[in-house]
Amino acid sequence: MRPYISHSAFFIASFCWLASSFAAANETAPLSIPKVVVSSLERNQIPLDTVSISVVEIEPGSPGKHVAKKMLDWRGIEPMNPASTMKLLTTLTGLDILGPQYRWRTNVFTDGVIRQGTLKGNVYLQGTGDPKLVPEELAKMMRELQGLGIQKIDGNLFFDRSAYAPSAMEHNTIDGESLRAYNVPPDPLLYAFRTLSFQLSKSRTADFIDISYTPALSQLKVSNQMQLVDRSCDNWKSNIRFNLDPEGITNTDQPLTAEFSGAFPSSCKGVNFNVVALDANTFLTQGFAAAWELAGGTWVRPPVGKNGNVPLAARLLLQFEGIALADDVLDINKYSNNVMARQLLLTLALEKMGKPATTANGELVIQSWLKQNALDFQGLVIENGSGLSRNEAISASQMNQLLLTARNLPVGDIFYNSLPIAGTDGTMRNRLMSQLRKFLHLKKKPEARIKTGSLADVRAISGYVLSKSGKMYAVTSFINHPNAWRGLEAHDQLLSWLLEDGPDPKHAR
Repeated sequence: MRPYISHSAFFIASFCWLASSFAAANETAPLSIPKVVVSSLERNQIPLDTVSISVVEIEPGSPGKHVAKKMLDWRGIEPMNPASTMKLLTTLTGLDILGPQYRWRTNVFTDGVIRQGTLKGNVYLQGTGDPKLVPEELAKMMRELQGLGIQKIDGNLFFDRSAYAPSAMEHNTIDGESLRAYNVPPDPLLYAFRTLSFQLSKSRTADFIDISYTPALSQLKVSNQMQLVDRSCDNWKSNIRFNLDPEGITNTDQPLTAEFSGAFPSSCKGVNFNVVALDANTFLTQGFAAAWELAGGTWVRPPVGKNGNVPLAARLLLQFEGIALADDVLDINKYSNNVMARQLLLTLALEKMGKPATTANGELVIQSWLKQNALDFQGLVIENGSGLSRNEAISASQMNQLLLTARNLPVGDIFYNSLPIAGTDGTMRNRLMSQLRKFLHLKKKPEARIKTGSLADVRAISGYVLSKSGKMYAVTSFINHPNAWRGLEAHDQLLSWLLEDGPDPKHAR
C-alpha cells in the first residue's frame, strides 16, 4: 500500500523545485493537455484522473547548468506506478555513483594445484552480481584460465553467492509467470540471464524445422517433433508444446532433453522461444562446462555444481572483469532488462554498504543520492528498482526533475544516449515512424529518446524530445488504469505534439 502524502507535503516539494530549477514566477501558466491527446484518451475510455503528464522545456542557465521551464502539468505531483520508467532512477544513480567505467568482478578460486596442465582440485566461482555474464564473456574467462596453464580440470564447481542476502534472490513474481525471462530473480552469479533461448526457423534446404539454442549447455539435447503447417506466423507460440525431460532436475551431471512438439508455421522467418527452465546451479554448471569444452578444455569427469563459500585456504586464480557499466545501462534502458536493473540496485548496496547486499540498502543509497542532488521525492516507493512491481511509485514531476538533473551531471550524455530512440531502436523502434518521416527533409532532424514502461493496467513514457526547432523537452506521462494498454496512441500523440513544438505557438502547426 502506498504511503499517504499530505497536500502540504506536495506543496512544499513542488515549491522547492519551482524555486530552484524553473524560470521566474511571472511566466505564463502551463498549457492544458493537447486536444488530440484528450480525444485519444476519451476514445479509449481512459479517464483523465488516471493520467499524469509533465512537460518542461530544458534551457541553458548559468554556465554549465540547465534550468527547466514548466510547459504542461496535469496531476504531475501525484505518485503513480511508473512501470519500467523506474529504471531511469536506478541507472542514473548507478552511473553517477559508480562511474561509467565501473566493472563487476567474478573471482575464480581453487583449493587445488596445477600439475602438468591439470588443475587437481575444485573451482570456486565468487560473484558480485555481473548482470551481463553472457557466453561471450564466459569464453573470455575460459581463455584466461587456459592462460594459467590449465588444460584439464579434475574437480567440481562451487558457487559463492554471499554477495547478496538470501531475501534479494527470492523468486517472487507479480504475475505468476516464473518461467518467463523478464521474471528472472537476481543472482550474484547470474549467467546468460538464466534463460534458454531457442531459435526456430524453417530450414532453407528442406521442409523441416531447424532448432538451435544459446547458451551452450554440456548435457542438453533437443528433440524436435514439430510439424510444419501452412499458417500465418501470428500467435505461433500458441501451437508449440515444450517440455524439459527430466523436469525439475537438480543433478547437474544428468543429461537433459528439450522436447518440442506441435505445429510451426512455415511463414515464420525465424523466432525466439525463451524459457527459464533450469535451476540456477544446473544452468551455471552446464554452461561453465560447455564453455570450457568449447575453448578446448577437458574434464576428468563431468563436474557437479553446488553452493559453497570460498574456503579461507583457497587461492585466487583470476579476477575476471565484465563489461563497463555504461554498456550495461544501454541494455537496461534500451531493452528494459529487469534483472539487470535489479542487480544494479543491489550493486549500489554492495559497493556503498557492504555485503550481503539487500534491496533495502540499495534504496537507502538512492535516497542519499537524491538528497545530495537536492531532490526531495516525497511519495517515492522503490521495491526493486526495475519497475517490475505493483508498489513502486514516483510522480511525473519528480521524473522530470530527474531528467533535468541528468543534463547537469558529467554522465548526462551517457544517460541520454542509453534511452531508446523513436523509430530506430530498443522499445521505441516501431514508434512514431510516420511522424518522423515528416522531418526527413530537415538538416537537423528532431528526435525522441524515450524510456517506456508497461504492466497490466500501466503504460508509461519518460525521456527527452528534441523538437524541430531545436528545443529540448523533458516529458513524462503515466497511465494507471485497466485500459492503459490502449494508451499508446495518446502517448504517441503527446510526443508528436512536442516534436512539432506544440508548446510554442510560434512553431505549432
